[in-house]
Amino acid sequence: MVVLQDRPVVPLSAWLARAVADCVGSGRTLQLVTPLDSRLSLPLRTTAAGTGVLWVVRNGDGYYEGLTGRPLKWSGAAFVPVPEARDYAPGFTTRPTAPIGSQLTLVYRVRHGADGDLGGPVEHLLTLLTGKAPAGVGPAEPLEHPWRGDRLTEYARARSASRLLVIGDGPRPAQAICDFTTTEGGGVAEVTTVTIGYAPADPPPLGHLSSLVGALAAGQPVASLFVQLNPGRADLTTEPRWTGAAAPVALAVTGTVGGPDGIPGRQVGPPHAPMTLFPLGDGRSPEGWQRHRLLMRHLQPA
Repeated sequence: MVVLQDRPVVPLSAWLARAVADCVGSGRTLQLVTPLDSRLSLPLRTTAAGTGVLWVVRNGDGYYEGLTGRPLKWSGAAFVPVPEARDYAPGFTTRPTAPIGSQLTLVYRVRHGADGDLGGPVEHLLTLLTGKAPAGVGPAEPLEHPWRGDRLTEYARARSASRLLVIGDGPRPAQAICDFTTTEGGGVAEVTTVTIGYAPADPPPLGHLSSLVGALAAGQPVASLFVQLNPGRADLTTEPRWTGAAAPVALAVTGTVGGPDGIPGRQVGPPHAPMTLFPLGDGRSPEGWQRHRLLMRHLQPA
């Protein structure tokens, strides 16, 4: 399926979300075509990366993949890679149109029981990061409803699998993408990604990460929390240009856990819900991914 969008920012609208789901269900690829000056919203970019949506950027008489810079051409039936291309498309390597700051991304995992509130963790984390409760919730953009944890709970528990978007209400752009899956016995597994945008002159408060993880664990125990930094626009939209690579900052896991050599853990959180925080890097050095791989291998059950 080829979808043309000629607008400054392309959101994950309700009809586009349905088109993506239809393509996934029928084994097809959705190819989203935009001009060079278009940007993707964070929910649409996340959906595209997770479902195989191809972002096709039109630049003059040529085309390229917006997230990778790979040159593309029209085959008569679909956009396909240019086989003789050996470099990024020129549009991908041009300077971004806005200053590039930092996007702080936190991914947490929770296992909920068969009943109870599902909105507590995302509300708590967004409040800790922004100083305010979330502003809205819904399955597509623009978000349909003002924030209510019971509305999120009702929606997620009524489906075997669902994705909900939550928007923050603080001084910086903040969004959460919550994925819920029903487990055996009526429980619910949650994987949520919270992203906060910071301008170049407003660096993320990485020095307060220990207290943040401890406060989160005290209010709502989580199984794990992974933190990384992504170079990007503070408004959380994505241009079809290279802005830099993401790098890890830390990983926290529930309980008191020992780490491998060279990656010492730090105990955070209250006694009734302890977590171990493993620093991995400053969010800028790719060497952090080596420590991440070592730590994940160490934490895997024998």
